[in-house]
Amino acid sequence: MKRPILYHPDPRLKKSCAPVEDLNEDLRGLADDMLATMYDAPGVGLAAPQVGVLTRLIVLDCVKEEGEKPRPLIMFNPELVGVSDELNTYEEGCLSIPEQFADVTRPAEVEVKWIDRDGKEHFEGMDGLWATCVQHEIDHLDGKLFIDHLKPLKRQMITRKMVKFKRELARG
Repeated sequence: MKRPILYHPDPRLKKSCAPVEDLNEDLRGLADDMLATMYDAPGVGLAAPQVGVLTRLIVLDCVKEEGEKPRPLIMFNPELVGVSDELNTYEEGCLSIPEQFADVTRPAEVEVKWIDRDGKEHFEGMDGLWATCVQHEIDHLDGKLFIDHLKPLKRQMITRKMVKFKRELARG
């Protein structure tokens, strides 16, 4: 089931999320809903706070090549356990900040630990878009948006555009 995505500025997007203590059917259902929402948007990642749930859950699928098999990942309690000194800059966007993009510099490679929908622990090294995406989504779990990596003037400009966007949405 598709869920509505929260738009910045929304106070729920700035809150830290609680770790998942008990992996249950409701959380598995939330993960499935988040994947459906992400694919429909369309996006390559989505964090639970973006659908109004303050729990440490992200979903991603950075396979973008036509005809390539999708690789949906569901990550409960994702954590960066290692980052490279080498940096990469990608133009990032966000489903909670539609049609706004900016270059963000992050570690080029990361080692991630998480629990899957069956409670099994995983470790994986990621680079390229996957590394950028997983860092972007984990930031959401800590109440941080990609615009928080930008200079104040650029961040304020995007926030003003989003306030206007939300006002226009409310008018219908």
